[in-house]
Amino acid sequence: MIDRRTFSTMLVAGVATSLFGRSSEAQAQTVSARNVVLVHGAYADGSCWSEVIGRLQRVGLKATAVQNPLTSLADDVAATRRILALQDGPTVLVGHSWAGTVISEAGVDPKVSALVYVAARAPDAGEDYAALAAKFPTPPATAGLVTSGGFAQLSEEAFLNDFAGGVDSARARVLYAVQGRIADTLFASRTTAAAWKLKPSWYAVSKQDRTTSPELERFLANRMHAKTIEVDASHLSLITHPQEITDLILNAAGCSS
Repeated sequence: MIDRRTFSTMLVAGVATSLFGRSSEAQAQTVSARNVVLVHGAYADGSCWSEVIGRLQRVGLKATAVQNPLTSLADDVAATRRILALQDGPTVLVGHSWAGTVISEAGVDPKVSALVYVAARAPDAGEDYAALAAKFPTPPATAGLVTSGGFAQLSEEAFLNDFAGGVDSARARVLYAVQGRIADTLFASRTTAAAWKLKPSWYAVSKQDRTTSPELERFLANRMHAKTIEVDASHLSLITHPQEITDLILNAAGCSS
């Protein structure tokens, strides 16, 4: 016969095991989602997701691109939350480049079932991301940042050769023409949350990236225990390798490609 003390110990242990097990399963479990919200980064706009959007739509997913104002982290998060509010169920939230910061903050929304980072920042809550990035090789595009009137953009040379490396020349020049200017204080922003600690996460590393250090991308992916792929692409893998990025998103949505 089990005495009361032994029974109590077993009961507590059982509850703890159940709770911890449930937590681990929540982290690992992929929730089926039919909605995808795509968030663009700095020096870009929502149209950069066009190739991915078409592929998602062809397999029956609802895809929506956010148009970030790039004026502050708070403004970009608010723009993303407005789009999330329109979704009718579990939603995969995807961020490219700077938008990794945005989805790390906005991704705590209960509708978000999974996070996908594409050559993206992924700061911890309150982290000085610039200090973290300084521990890794400085990417060439950094030298092409030009500021004026409180906003910043990439020079034409840096945009075409580094940011849009590998993109068809004519397409790259169009992207340069519609380049999103950022507030020159944007990158100093700090998040108050790290949604990747709470939601299943996926990461696409760009092996030829000249805008964000690939070594930094690998560090971030490893830190968040993301399901990771490496794409033989520069920073705009969502344009040059849209099928690989689409397949990653489908995986996060619990769909087969």
